Amino acid sequence: MGQLSLAAKITHVPSMYLSELPGKHHGCREAAIEGHREIGRRCRALGVDTIVVFDVHWLVNAGYHINCNRAFAGTYTSNELPHFIKDMTYAYPGNPALGRLIAEVANAHGVGTRAHEIDSLELEYGTLVPMRYMNGDQHFNVVSIAGWCAWHTLEESRRFGRAVREAIERSDCKVAVLASGSLSHRFNDNNSPEDAIHQISREFYRQVDQRVVELWQQGDWKTFCAMLPEYASLCEGEGGMHDTAMLLGMLGWDEYDKPVEIVTDYFASSGTGQINAIFPLPGAA
Repeated sequence: MGQLSLAAKITHVPSMYLSELPGKHHGCREAAIEGHREIGRRCRALGVDTIVVFDVHWLVNAGYHINCNRAFAGTYTSNELPHFIKDMTYAYPGNPALGRLIAEVANAHGVGTRAHEIDSLELEYGTLVPMRYMNGDQHFNVVSIAGWCAWHTLEESRRFGRAVREAIERSDCKVAVLASGSLSHRFNDNNSPEDAIHQISREFYRQVDQRVVELWQQGDWKTFCAMLPEYASLCEGEGGMHDTAMLLGMLGWDEYDKPVEIVTDYFASSGTGQINAIFPLPGAA
């Protein structure tokens, strides 16, 4: 029997990579990077062998899609923000068997899903950034799942998340699942993300984000799930916040009742709202 060992909502802001480089922004994201390293340490302590990432930088227009190649390697430059992430090398092992099983279970539950083992299907930076800090030694297998679901409903993503949990429990793996995406996600109009690296684009977004974090810390998931569609729309949630719907679907949706553990405090980044938070598993003490 497999086991879901850890669940988290994480940032993947490209300024984390910029933070490594010499220059005026060196060290600017050390808190977020350390949050990723801490999550990686927790995964090691729990005996995790595979990390599944719901990646809102992978856009799909129909169905749910899983990148579960046997291995991933390459050199990545962001086509969105090439002045932030340029020539970043990566190499990670994959877990094709788990990816195929997730697709099998999701399809059995009526959620159309495809698992892909294609060498030319590259990882996106919603997966690559956290893996850089959690998995630099290639300790964990990686499975990446598209989280920018352009024409899907949050209800479908909730059901998909439930199928992910079932597939993990039917596998022989110990798995951590990361919802890799922001809270509010409104860049400034045609402004340099670098100039706004520590700013939020609208005070309204900061205030709603902070209320959301309060609800998470209180374990008030009934309220949050009820407001999620409007929150994702009005605050420009990244990828429609399908990563968050998948994560909560996996944990029990509005029946989930655990307060989160904040690993990296809420922060603004290039107009957007970000956090690293661990979601304690249902049934855990």
